[in-house]
Amino acid sequence: QLQLVESGGGLVQPGGSLRLSCAASGFTLNYYAIGWFRQAPGKEREGVSCINSRGDSTNYADSVKGRFTISRDNAKNTVYLQMNSLKPDDTAIYYCAAGPPILFRLCVPQESNNWGQGTQVTVSS
Repeated sequence: QLQLVESGGGLVQPGGSLRLSCAASGFTLNYYAIGWFRQAPGKEREGVSCINSRGDSTNYADSVKGRFTISRDNAKNTVYLQMNSLKPDDTAIYYCAAGPPILFRLCVPQESNNWGQGTQVTVSS
């Protein structure tokens, strides 16, 4: 069974940092583009950052550029999202998704059918 599991969320003060992990089981991540998405209450799910299968190309939403870094360790079958300088507007459930190369190019939720259960990130003082 293909499964993605996110971890690393939590409550953090503004300006703080978190590192999210997305671990795969039942399949090898090496062949998939991976994306991090988030959904805040009352809002649509949006792309945060996506990475290609080799890990040598990334893209970011304008709102997180310079603060978030996506990376992957294919040997560990895991993708990470390092989040620094967190803001209250970053509060959301964060999901990872696996998909074909177009997922990396467009970084939109519609390009994946393989999702994790999500991890809550709350940025608040």
